[in-house]
Amino acid sequence: MERKLASIQKVVQIDAIPDADKVECVKVLGWACVAKKGEFKVGDLVIYIEIDSLIPKDIWSGFLFKEGTTIERYRLKTVKMRGQVSQGLVLPVTVLYNCISPTIKTLEEGDDVTSLMKIEKYEPPEDGDLNGNIKGSFPSFIHKTDETRIQTAPWILTAQKGKKVYVTEKVDGSSATFYVKDGKFGVCSRNMEMAEQDFNAFWQIARKYDIEKKLRSGSTMFGPADRNWAIQGELLGPKVNGNKYGLTEFLFKAFNMYDIDHQCNLHYAEFLSFTQTLDIPTVPQLGVEELGDATVEQWVERSKGRSILADVPREGIVVRGIYEEDIYRYGKFSFKAINPDFLIKYKGD
Repeated sequence: MERKLASIQKVVQIDAIPDADKVECVKVLGWACVAKKGEFKVGDLVIYIEIDSLIPKDIWSGFLFKEGTTIERYRLKTVKMRGQVSQGLVLPVTVLYNCISPTIKTLEEGDDVTSLMKIEKYEPPEDGDLNGNIKGSFPSFIHKTDETRIQTAPWILTAQKGKKVYVTEKVDGSSATFYVKDGKFGVCSRNMEMAEQDFNAFWQIARKYDIEKKLRSGSTMFGPADRNWAIQGELLGPKVNGNKYGLTEFLFKAFNMYDIDHQCNLHYAEFLSFTQTLDIPTVPQLGVEELGDATVEQWVERSKGRSILADVPREGIVVRGIYEEDIYRYGKFSFKAINPDFLIKYKGD
């Protein structure tokens, strides 16, 4: 699902914040945002801007920028205000009419206004020491790894209730993809395919775990000899996102197998069989269960806790669907819940 950084949404709930006279908690989709008391009421259409948005300096956004600042874009982050976690920004729709596009006739719930408001997504810079030289763009025949936050798509919980899922820890690394297609082996970061170089961290991982050989041999063990597929996971270690896990070497933690020919993720059982048989470590597995009655708030609460990899707050959890009756239909729905304690501690600087 393509991410809408700024969209028209409906206020679904308003809660008081203890000991706060001027602000309250306004809920949009599954997100909680601190806003001026009395500015909105349940049922109002509002502009909702997600965290990790880069907001341009303009008349309507001036209150976000410190006086005298030279920055031209404000990065929206998770913050805690009066003890309430706030994730995003809620604005009245009059901002669009009065400051951005007076010619707008109608606005409907779900409308994407990201481009209209000139909002961009914040992308953390990829460390050049990790990447080395770029060979080309990320292959179009493989899906990039990015799960939808449950607050953005709360309807998943109702639509998929009763379905079997598996839950893993979301680890804070750099996305890595390794593939074999038509006899060719490729190594990719989150956004690019990397040229083969000894100092490149992604190629170091490929060699450390002998991933090319394992993908090729796995084709014979787990399917046709000419199978086109990829393994995806997180690269961890020195210089990776501040190395929160205190590692002294690069490690790889797989979380997905992708079938290039069928354009879908592989079944969970095959993913586990491949990684266990060929000795490729995975992200911490937290269990298999049925999707029950847990709310968005309960999933976010469940995302909290300590990482299995080190004594630090875990980044969150990822939940993926399992369709046991069809080996090529696993993973048609998935979502992530990010630990707000992690965001405040590590992303609030």
